[in-house]
Amino acid sequence: MENIGEKRVVKEQERKGLGLKEIILVAVLLAAGAVLKFFVGSVINFGGMKPNFIIAMYCLAIMLIKPKLHESAIIGIIAGVTCQFFPGTPWINIGSELLGAMAMCLLLKLPLKFSKLDARPAVCTFLSTLVSGFAYLGLLYVLLYAGADVKPAALGVFAGIIFGTAVINTIIVSVLYAPLRLAFKKD
Repeated sequence: MENIGEKRVVKEQERKGLGLKEIILVAVLLAAGAVLKFFVGSVINFGGMKPNFIIAMYCLAIMLIKPKLHESAIIGIIAGVTCQFFPGTPWINIGSELLGAMAMCLLLKLPLKFSKLDARPAVCTFLSTLVSGFAYLGLLYVLLYAGADVKPAALGVFAGIIFGTAVINTIIVSVLYAPLRLAFKKD
């Protein structure tokens, strides 16, 4: 016979990965980044190099769902694979987006809230875009230009694209984070 006077305890189940809602959010944001990269990237084009808006969208997704590091790595790999559908240097984005997404996850742990000002969207997105961009540049030079006589002017153009993309991504994420956080009721 059951003890009727026993106190009931509700156990909270530990999260074991991303739920369907989070996966759909990541997919929608990466798709939006792909659309931006395709259409806006055709307008903003510096010698065949275009800013990557997919970075802004995975930064936004990681901020909203707060995945674990290995889940962020998977998001980065998916973002890198998504980049393969666009003209450019094949395979390099997989490594650079992996590093950028992991950087975003780790940077979000920094105490960047000051009173009512949350600097995380701006600071973390800017730095994650730089990590991704310079990882891309590093991989590009290692894989394609190893031993070649590369002129420093190309580095300047790449650096300009990386910093320009970081500024654009920072603006996009800073503008979209608060309303999307409220829409998805995220802390």
